[in-house]
Amino acid sequence: MELERRAARARLLAREAPMACEPLLFAAGLYAVQATAAGALDSAHGNRPLSGRLADDGERLDGGARAILQYVAEAAPEPLAEAAAFRRDEPAATARTRLRLYWSEDRSDDGDYLSRAVLRPYVETLRRWGVAPDRLHRKGRCPFCGGSPWIGLRRDGAEMEGARRFLVCALCGGEWGFPRVLCPACFEDAPARLPSYSADTHSAVRIETCETCRRYVKSIDLSEDARPIPEVDDLVTLSMDLWAAKNGFTRIEPGLAGL
Repeated sequence: MELERRAARARLLAREAPMACEPLLFAAGLYAVQATAAGALDSAHGNRPLSGRLADDGERLDGGARAILQYVAEAAPEPLAEAAAFRRDEPAATARTRLRLYWSEDRSDDGDYLSRAVLRPYVETLRRWGVAPDRLHRKGRCPFCGGSPWIGLRRDGAEMEGARRFLVCALCGGEWGFPRVLCPACFEDAPARLPSYSADTHSAVRIETCETCRRYVKSIDLSEDARPIPEVDDLVTLSMDLWAAKNGFTRIEPGLAGL
């Protein structure tokens, strides 16, 4: 399962990158509990298929959601841990209403880290089974579930084509091709308005910004080394996100560290 593979990558990087050990170990634990939740949904799907309609499927997320919130309440820094503990103890009906609001009102830009974390196993299970979710699909978002991109990647393209650009969805974990010279947030396409920045210490990573909307996506080059898992390896270069924030840029969708 993809979530388990990400957990293993996070544990490996925690040993190799001690400066990022804490967020990587947190991510490993989060992926592990999400994988358990996804496994339960996956097993049940064979007997009672998921519909892709959160209003109908929501009750089946309750156990996994509570486990995820329990983990975050125990392992996350404050104030995220406090927020998770509060939501863990909410009545189930209230918790489902929160998730439906995030789901139906396209609130993925409001920084609701916990709803995203709770919904990830569900939406990734839908993607694995090919069950389309009933979400808005705005331009620049994931073509499967409508989630926001939280990381980009580059792979070798055909000769004379250069590296191909892909975006990775924060909600279902899928990826999709996206034009190299186009802002995923406001669709600015003037090259002069879309500068990229890199650091000597992380040569495969760059911050792809937009001067028009002041948003950015972090991108990892996989053309030389395919081992990184972008959303996990992202945590090794949090200093680049801090630099972007200091210079007035906001990430389109925060990563696992909330940056």
